Amino acid sequence: MGPEFMKKKVYVIGHRNPDTDSVVSATAYAAFKRQLGMQNCIGARAGNVNPQTEYIFERFRVPLPELVPDLIPKVGYYLHGEPTVIRVDAPLRDGMEQIEKTHVKALPIIDENGTYHSMLHYQAFARNILERINPHKKSVIPTSIHHLLVSMHAQPVLVFDPEAIFKGMVAIAASTLESFRGIIGSEPAQNMIVIVGDREDVQKSVIEWGVRAVIITNGNALGKGLKELAETNRVSVMISPFDTSSTALLTVYSSPVRFMGDTSVQPVNLRDPIRRIRAALSDSAARCLPVVDDAGQVVGVISKGDLLNESNIEVILVDHNELTQAVEGVESCRIIEVVDHHRLGTFSTQNPIAFLNRCVGATSTIIAGLYREHRLPIPREIASLLLCGILADTLLLQSATTTATDREIAEYLSNITDLDIPTLGLEILQASSPVDRMNADEIVRLDQKEYSEQGRSFSVSQIEVTSPDEILLRREELQGALELCRERKGYCFAALLITDITKLSSHLILRAPRDFVALIRHPEPEPGVFFMKDVLSRKKQLLPLLLELLERMG
Repeated sequence: MGPEFMKKKVYVIGHRNPDTDSVVSATAYAAFKRQLGMQNCIGARAGNVNPQTEYIFERFRVPLPELVPDLIPKVGYYLHGEPTVIRVDAPLRDGMEQIEKTHVKALPIIDENGTYHSMLHYQAFARNILERINPHKKSVIPTSIHHLLVSMHAQPVLVFDPEAIFKGMVAIAASTLESFRGIIGSEPAQNMIVIVGDREDVQKSVIEWGVRAVIITNGNALGKGLKELAETNRVSVMISPFDTSSTALLTVYSSPVRFMGDTSVQPVNLRDPIRRIRAALSDSAARCLPVVDDAGQVVGVISKGDLLNESNIEVILVDHNELTQAVEGVESCRIIEVVDHHRLGTFSTQNPIAFLNRCVGATSTIIAGLYREHRLPIPREIASLLLCGILADTLLLQSATTTATDREIAEYLSNITDLDIPTLGLEILQASSPVDRMNADEIVRLDQKEYSEQGRSFSVSQIEVTSPDEILLRREELQGALELCRERKGYCFAALLITDITKLSSHLILRAPRDFVALIRHPEPEPGVFFMKDVLSRKKQLLPLLLELLERMG
């Protein structure tokens, strides 16, 4: 999940509360872009699909596009490449060399399962080193014979229990033998590490005493006859190619990084919103934080500098161009294209983009046309979805928004898929949402779009039914849900268009200021319910009327 989440990708995504045309368009346009070579293009949806859309995708055995409920900036959007990490059992020298080589600010330390353990950074390193070489305390270094050999590239002579970690006490044989015996005689021999030169008398004495390890400096050899003595006493012996001071320093660097990591630095999840980690990022001594996936595996490191870069998410909007209708957080991503058939809203970008807006009844019509313009074959399952998208958004080619282009493209898709338009259309209508089993709030939110005009915002929902009688009996319940929506969102008004797909007319249920309602000239069979003869299209017929009324209300 981690690497997949962090990959640079382009989401093709429709509006919130997606309808069939929105979901089909996202799926088909992503497939189209991949055929053109944009392999990181992914179809997405901003919400759950309605029963009609679900039926269509199941019928043609096409997986629903990925659910992306929001694009609020997340940690994973700013990670790039594979993480640089180090295992808990690696020597400190390896860790510091890795930091220098890769120029990272900090190095996550992981256990044998790849799970985060702690963070190695310069401040933690300095703090721990000072503790290890405190002149007022005896130097105690957690290490092993293996780590000593690796850290100083030493030549092993005798090795016993190489992997066992012990608390090593380092002593340098720089004084006379008698003085040195007095120094080490008061310490437990089993954890003593003695650094010595070519003085065979000292070598023999410490081996007889049974110290844990003898390190001979400057490439000098072990004294004659002492190997057997060391073997008898199980004393590990190694030859360092470095001088005494360098060898002593490298014993410190032999400590496994687990003992030098900063355990106070807690990881963040790659799904965490950026706003949630800013405080921890500022408080971090390393000015960066380790990032883990849902399994606790380290997938990267994030720093303040990373947040200055663009995220690895780009967006193509389909079937809408107003940010009030777009998936939450889209403004934080780079929008690179828009493909739509609605009116132009308040929309601006920092960079030039491809903007395709055509006067047709469905975005699916535009995308099917793009396949033909580029002379690309339309996969049968995609062509089937596109035909459904056109029929759903034009009410079986009966809506006022339907154009000659919609009809021509629908016939073309019908021909290449062997799908009969009237039969398929009837199936689509029968699969439409069973609103009689929904509560009023669910009905209002089913296909709800938000608009902003003249400093006022409002919402218009639409449902399609074969008979409006039952739903109109719930007038007061629906009006209550619209009023609640209006209050919650601060809308000027909230409306629900109930479209009768058999009689090709609609009823409008409205909650709005009195002076706005007073301007409506359509018949009002019940309070707050208006009959709108021959009105099918929210976009082409209802929305212009509502905008005109807003302007007249002043």
